[in-house]
Amino acid sequence: MSSKDKLRNKRVVVIGGSSGIGFAVAEAVLDSGAEVIIASSTQSKVDGAMARLDSPSASGRTVDISSEEQLRHFFEDVGPFDHFVYTAGDALQLGQFEQTDLKKAKTALDVRFWGCIAAIKAAQKLIRPGGSITMTSGTIALKPIKDWAIATGVAGATESLTRGLALDLAPIRVNTVIPGFVATEMWDTHMSKEEQHKVFQETGKKLLTGRVASPDDIAECYLYCMKAGFTTGSNVVADGGGLLTL
Repeated sequence: MSSKDKLRNKRVVVIGGSSGIGFAVAEAVLDSGAEVIIASSTQSKVDGAMARLDSPSASGRTVDISSEEQLRHFFEDVGPFDHFVYTAGDALQLGQFEQTDLKKAKTALDVRFWGCIAAIKAAQKLIRPGGSITMTSGTIALKPIKDWAIATGVAGATESLTRGLALDLAPIRVNTVIPGFVATEMWDTHMSKEEQHKVFQETGKKLLTGRVASPDDIAECYLYCMKAGFTTGSNVVADGGGLLTL
């Protein structure tokens, strides 16, 4: 089978698919001839994403990933499918470690780690033979930055989870994409558009690719994880050479 046809007529679920990398994955899945079901916690985000996708092969739903019951009902409604992608994430707490608010810091795991586990637990029995699960981490797990200790721990937890779940859920394949510096809406939480532009320009000059990534760049890694039937338990890095240069 040609690589371009490996996703044709498949069903792909993307939790976190209403924006950023998740939305780019949803677009790439549609371009590959598959059906995509996106999910987010906010109806307005789902509606906006559906308008942009504008395809009869795309559908969207809301789900609260903190609720196992909602996740169970969500996947029961979706029915059997082939690939599951989890890109949901919220803004991480940054700052000096000694000033860490532990109550807030503990919530950093809620969406990116526990939410992912809860979703996989609900999804696994509906994934068809030959299917896969792809999670999301970040290069901070591999190359920490000062004052990002909590974020480093969260990312590292997902990286390790990949190998454990690959063993537990086999023959379902489990992998994680580890993006480097990506220009997504998430940066709006930390800085203005003008500040972002400056940071992206300065960082891009340091990378071997000469630029920071777009969500479309990273979406290609998720397609690889879905298509590569002999890849499991792997963490796929897409960082523009950042681990070598930044």
